[in-house]
Amino acid sequence: MPEGDSVFRLAARLRKSLDGRTLKRGDLRVPAHATTTLDGMRVTEHVTHGKHLLTRFDGGLTLHTHLLMQGSWTVTAAGRALPRRLLPDARVILEVADGPTAYGLDLPVVDLLPTAAEGDVVGYLGPDPLRHDWSADDAVRRLGRDPAARVAAALLDQRNVAGFGNLWANELCFLRGLHPDTVMADVDVPALVALGARCLRFSATRPGAHQVTTGTLRRGEQHWVVGRAGRPCLRCGTAVRVRAEVPGDPGRRRTWWCPRCQPSRSSD
Repeated sequence: MPEGDSVFRLAARLRKSLDGRTLKRGDLRVPAHATTTLDGMRVTEHVTHGKHLLTRFDGGLTLHTHLLMQGSWTVTAAGRALPRRLLPDARVILEVADGPTAYGLDLPVVDLLPTAAEGDVVGYLGPDPLRHDWSADDAVRRLGRDPAARVAAALLDQRNVAGFGNLWANELCFLRGLHPDTVMADVDVPALVALGARCLRFSATRPGAHQVTTGTLRRGEQHWVVGRAGRPCLRCGTAVRVRAEVPGDPGRRRTWWCPRCQPSRSSD
């Protein structure tokens, strides 16, 4: 799932292939930038903020992209090209002279803006556990602003904490023994923030640990509740429940929970 840890790993892969190198070809295949070329620009760095990827160039320009649910990036080695059948999906092509080529496929968000104006696209985001400027205190403050908010919805709100997507919102609720509908007034917010930050960092940086929340790599047992609707809870054996979507969530994301490990104060 494209969450903050996924984008962090993506940035590391692109950084290795592109940073410090000059583009032989830089195409942006979106209407807003169809006539813009990045040819001859040098890629200076890749940074992330939550689920947002920022590719910076010399000359003070930044390419801002977001995967949402359908986007992806692939990198081909020098002398290799993307299969022809996939070329129509390429929204960004960054080719290094005598080096690799990075293709941004089916990207729903592609913006080119001055680096000094990055705040226009990511300034609204909350603190990110994967950034050097991470502030747990600020995350706690933001999450506690609405005591009546549901914990799952609060975790998904990128204005509170940047980087937690649906997988982490559900898995963190399980790990803290919280029903997803628990209101924030009843949540130990500092403990939730500390656990979430630790989990996201581990997932983003530890080989083989990406979005594995149970500690096991066995198929079907990598997550405590996500994707396990109707199957026995790995902790207590109770059937995991699922709700089709989070109320009021435009992303129509599902919610999973174990009714025994995560009891609700109201009837399920």
